[in-house]
This record gives sequence, structure tokens and C-alpha cells, in this order.
Amino acid sequence: MNDMLEITIWQLVSAYLFILLLLAIVRWRKIPREKEIIIATLRMTIQLVLVGYILMFIFENEHFLYSLIVLILMESFAVYNIYKRSKHTLNKELKKIIAIAMVSGTLFAFFYFDFVVVQFSPWYDPRYFIPIAGMLIGNSMTGITLGVAALMEGFTSRKKEVEAALMLGATPHKAARNIVNHSFDSAILPTINNMIGMGIVFLPGMMTGVILSGANPVDAIKYQIAIMLGITGSVSLTVILFLYFGYRTFFNKYAQLK
Repeated sequence: MNDMLEITIWQLVSAYLFILLLLAIVRWRKIPREKEIIIATLRMTIQLVLVGYILMFIFENEHFLYSLIVLILMESFAVYNIYKRSKHTLNKELKKIIAIAMVSGTLFAFFYFDFVVVQFSPWYDPRYFIPIAGMLIGNSMTGITLGVAALMEGFTSRKKEVEAALMLGATPHKAARNIVNHSFDSAILPTINNMIGMGIVFLPGMMTGVILSGANPVDAIKYQIAIMLGITGSVSLTVILFLYFGYRTFFNKYAQLK
């Protein structure tokens, strides 16, 4: 297989023409999104350039501490982002459960992936450690964010239904079952849709990257299948942990809605 083609700076600059085209369209249609598009483009560019140099330093100076620091930063940002993106006010107890579910679920899935599935050596090899951790954490963050939104919305819009079930003698677990199941559905659906469309509707990012780097497509597919199963496991585990403990925060010790 051939090595990956190098993109020159001028070729990269030419890609920004698509953003200019987008700006022209929103201006023509009088859609007030020019500022957001410009800021998002600049932010994406600066973030990726900085990450590129940081990764280059870490790859050239392999040390388990560097890999762990990156992992901690990714986990911290993911938890912060879940709090920030919630449209509802989250109490301290629910925030603690979100953080515990996010960190424990993704770490379990990641180290299982590291030591059992891929078995890269050394275990902190940043070329595998950082991209795989990023994919698991990023997708789990999206899953929990959707789960939080559905759970909060469910307890707000179906409060009377839960209260009626409690009055008829149902336990909090039974009274909240439909809300919890719906929340799990909402959180896991994007991951399932990705699996269904993969390979037919689109080629996933990791597989595309491995192919572009010159690897055999069959080897790329093996990696993609493994990482997709890892993502599904990580999202499922984090969302289940969050919902299992999260719904309890809506009830007091007398099994009443707070």
C-alpha cells in the first residue's frame, strides 16, 4: 500500500473555500449564523493545530504520565461539558452520579479494550491510548448528555404519572421504569444508528484514517469493528450506571418524589 499523501499548506487553505461558500449562502439567505460559523471555524483550526503539536511532543517523548494526564483532561472536559449542555438545573447529587458513571464506565471499557482486545504494548502507547480513549469518552459523553436530558424531561412532564403509580403502591423503581427505559433508548439510539449505517451510508472516521495512512482496508475494518463494539459497550455501560443511580435522586427516603 502507498504512504498517505501529504497535504500542502496551500491545499489546506483551498479547503476553507467551502466555509466561504457557506458564509455566502447564509448571507444570501439572511440567516444570522455568520458569526457562529467564523468563530467555530477559527476555534476548530486553533484547537486542532495546538493538539497536533501537543500530540507530536507526547509521541516523541513516550511516558505513561503524559498519557494519563491526557486521559484525565479528556474525562474532566467530558463531565464539565455534560453539566454545561444540560438545559435543566442539576443538583449536586445528580452531578456526582454523572461524574462517577462517566469516569468508571469509560475507564472500565477503555482498559478492557487496552489489555484484552487490542493489547498494545506498552499499555500507555500514546498512538493507541489517546485516540481510542478519545473515541470512547466522546461517544459516552454524548450518550450521557442525551440520557440526562431525557431523564430530566421525563420526570418533569410525567410527574403526575409517577405520583399516581406511587399512590397505588408501586416502588420508585417500578414508578420510574418507563422514564428510565425511554431515557436509555434516547441515549443509545445514535450509537445503534451509527452501527446500522456504517459501511453503507458512510465510512467511519477511524477506518478512513487507517486507510488514508496506507493500511490494508481489511485491517482497517478489523480496527473499526473492534472500536465500534468498544464504543457501544462504553456508551451502554456509562448510561446504565447513570440511569440506575440517577433516577433514585428524584425520590426521598420515604419513596416520595422530591
